[in-house]
Amino acid sequence: LTIVEVENESTMPVAVAFDRSDVLTERPVADIPIEGIELPAGSFVMPLGHKATVRIGLPHGAAPDRLPDVPSARQVANGWLTTTERASQFVLPDGERGATLAATVTAVRCELALGAIPDADDEPEEFALALGELVRMGERPDPWLEELVRAVEQFADRSTWTTDAALVATDRVLAAAGEDRARRDLARSVASRVPSERPSSPPDGVAAVAWLESMFAVGGTLLPLGLPDAWLGQSVEVYGVPTVAGSTVSFALRWHGDRPAVLWEQTGDPVRLTSPLMDPDWATTEPSGEALWAAPASRSGESFS
Repeated sequence: LTIVEVENESTMPVAVAFDRSDVLTERPVADIPIEGIELPAGSFVMPLGHKATVRIGLPHGAAPDRLPDVPSARQVANGWLTTTERASQFVLPDGERGATLAATVTAVRCELALGAIPDADDEPEEFALALGELVRMGERPDPWLEELVRAVEQFADRSTWTTDAALVATDRVLAAAGEDRARRDLARSVASRVPSERPSSPPDGVAAVAWLESMFAVGGTLLPLGLPDAWLGQSVEVYGVPTVAGSTVSFALRWHGDRPAVLWEQTGDPVRLTSPLMDPDWATTEPSGEALWAAPASRSGESFS
């Protein structure tokens, strides 16, 4: 059964037509032919008043006589947002594609939640990144560990930024699974790695999530690349970005003239927070608080373009 919701946002009543007669509705609706419109035989027409909303069902086989009680499109969307925001959330200015990238992260996570996870053998790094996102959204890690180990064996020796991000995601999954020994083995294998340079533009697919999050926190370093010029004076809110496995930071920027005030909150074990490019004199290990940073220099941040 496919549910379709139609909302009339116009100032005039309209009619909605379907080229099939087995449409399910929430209540009986008179099927009134509309003069001046040619429709295929067996079509179904519904009147829809100004600002009115109607939900209908299109059956794909045996179906009930009436449309069952179903949530609205807005309620469904809010449910998906709640799921994706268990991982992290961004409220960003429009400039430098900030709001667009935040929406991309939501879309990527929705695809993963629908089951579109990359194959562990064909795309091992993307699989590890995707599993990391699923676990952050509430998926149990245990059923996936065998595939994760197989994926890591394929990419662990590669030297790319995506590999670095996939190894970090792997550590988070192992931490969520309580696999302390495996985490120690992983830490030894990556201890001598030289970090690869972060791409200047966002990668495609699930790697875009790690790319955007690295704009806001790498370990305990907040805004490690500074702040884009287009965001100066703009409010920024970031929720649930990982610092170390099992810990996250949320923070917001509010402006007092040309100086940003940062409000932060850590979950899990607190780490030492710094922001060398925003205010090299600031550091804290407090789980929450606020501080007034120095005025940022112009062009201190990286562009998303």
